[in-house]
Amino acid sequence: MFDFSSMFQAEGPDVVYTWTIPVFAVIIFVEMAYSHFNKEKIYETKDVATNVLFALLNYGLDIIMKGFSLFVMMFFYHHRIFDWQEGIWYWIAVFLAQDFAYYVHHYVDHHSRVFWAVHITHHNSDYFNISTGFRSPVFQPLYRYLFFSPLAFMGFHPWHILVAYSAIQIYGTFVHTQSIKSMGFLEYILVTPSHHRVHHACNIKYLDRNMGMGLIIWDKIFGTFEKEDPEVPVKYGIYPKMESKDPATTLFYEWRRIGKDIRQPGLSFKDRVKYLFNSPGWRHDGTGKTVKQFQKEYLEKIKNKTSAVKKEPVPETEYEYTEALDK
Repeated sequence: MFDFSSMFQAEGPDVVYTWTIPVFAVIIFVEMAYSHFNKEKIYETKDVATNVLFALLNYGLDIIMKGFSLFVMMFFYHHRIFDWQEGIWYWIAVFLAQDFAYYVHHYVDHHSRVFWAVHITHHNSDYFNISTGFRSPVFQPLYRYLFFSPLAFMGFHPWHILVAYSAIQIYGTFVHTQSIKSMGFLEYILVTPSHHRVHHACNIKYLDRNMGMGLIIWDKIFGTFEKEDPEVPVKYGIYPKMESKDPATTLFYEWRRIGKDIRQPGLSFKDRVKYLFNSPGWRHDGTGKTVKQFQKEYLEKIKNKTSAVKKEPVPETEYEYTEALDK
């Protein structure tokens, strides 16, 4: 019998993961069987193998970094500005704070290119299923604790922060599915499979939307929420498409593109730094476009077409924009 009290001890995160791995294995097998029975091609053997490989690499690096990460977080906890009394309200506060910290972390991953180079591995699969939840950004343990340290400074114990993170991540793995279409009234509160399908889409309308992992309220507060639109079927993957799907290419894809950009002759030091930290799509000569620029054009074009053809509006297609990202 699983002892839930062990979740809140020092070994909590490891206990949680150990308990859930067999559960996920069964659920993935069930989803694979269900999709096969319904003749839905949502799983591919090599893709699943890559997902598992990246999960193992991420977990290995996480073990290596755990001591240093805890040292940094304990430093901030030692200098905390608040002392909390443990109880139900404390744990509610821990989970809310952790969920918001993850939202900020995730937002930065999508809007700063060097962080996107790490996070892109979670998005560069053309498939979307529960095993995708294990397609972990391998190098994320190198810096993830930096986003959690402010919580320790606020007085939340580092172990409790990690327990909350583990629990939210476990829930977040479940939302990587096409099998659940709607969760009813929970669509207004939690990040659901529908919300997360939008997040993994490469359609211009959906890019950089629904950054939350536990609660959807942060996206609604900060304007990053987008509802799944039945008129715009989700397309998974990234643009430009990778020429190869081998693990090395998948892992270092964006790093190689960054290296090519910063090695351009005649660049100022400032521009080389911008290629690292500005939004993906930025270019020093103005020839590139960020997601926000593409989305602005997309919305303007829809508006213009609707205004020009009032009797019989021409439906806007995503393809001309997503294909433009290849250039």
